[in-house]
Amino acid sequence: MRKQRSSPILSLVMILAAAVVGVPFYYIVVNTFKTQRETSASPLAPPTSLYLDNYARVFENTPILQSLLNTVYVTAVSIVIMLVIGSMAAYAMLLRTTLVNRVAGVLLVIAFLVPGQATLIPVYRILVELQLVDSLEGLILLYTAGSIFCYFLIQGYLRSLPISIFEAARIDGAGPWQIYWRIVLPLIRPILITVGVFQTMWIWNDFITPNVFISSPDKQTLVLQVYKAVGEYSVDWPAFMTLSVIVLIPVVIFFIAMQRHIVNGLLQGSVKG
Repeated sequence: MRKQRSSPILSLVMILAAAVVGVPFYYIVVNTFKTQRETSASPLAPPTSLYLDNYARVFENTPILQSLLNTVYVTAVSIVIMLVIGSMAAYAMLLRTTLVNRVAGVLLVIAFLVPGQATLIPVYRILVELQLVDSLEGLILLYTAGSIFCYFLIQGYLRSLPISIFEAARIDGAGPWQIYWRIVLPLIRPILITVGVFQTMWIWNDFITPNVFISSPDKQTLVLQVYKAVGEYSVDWPAFMTLSVIVLIPVVIFFIAMQRHIVNGLLQGSVKG
């Protein structure tokens, strides 16, 4: 078996790409353990001592725990709803390729191409009528629009599966719901995990939606706490970076833990049959 030789140019490109991503992250993390004076004097140097007052001050002055619970609640409920709607829609479209379904698929494509910022005003008016402005449930309702993205990825994965599996189950007397629950869901588990990870990172890091629709301090998400720190600590960069690290830690751990499932889901969906 021939051993594949690595290209020096490719290695250099990868090192430069890693530096582009890693240096800003290093800059943020390192400066959370420095005083304001030390950060201004040598921002890229490692800290001379483990200075933890930035973290203590942030936890004392900012409702981190409440914002964390709000973010987890909104993210978890939204992901479950999106995966259920997306998988059901993909299964229904694949099960019946009628004219109505094809038209609906085209409309979903058009809706997916419309930027969310262009619909903020009409969406805000709708939430006002529903009395869901400044509520976590309103945020969840808005995030369920991400079901369209879930639908496209899950449908592509379903098309890679042999259709004979569903036909055999139908011949054996299984109904649409039984096929979906007992056959479709177990088979599409890899892509469900992959889509769930992508959508989790989107919701967790989203700023525009909660900034527009949430005003109460007790309902704000973690990202909004970072935004508030810009004004509150306009010259206190260590505190701002500390909040950024606190927001990043859960999603980084989550992404690292789920990285293998992301690759498996994408690779399995790319192989026909």
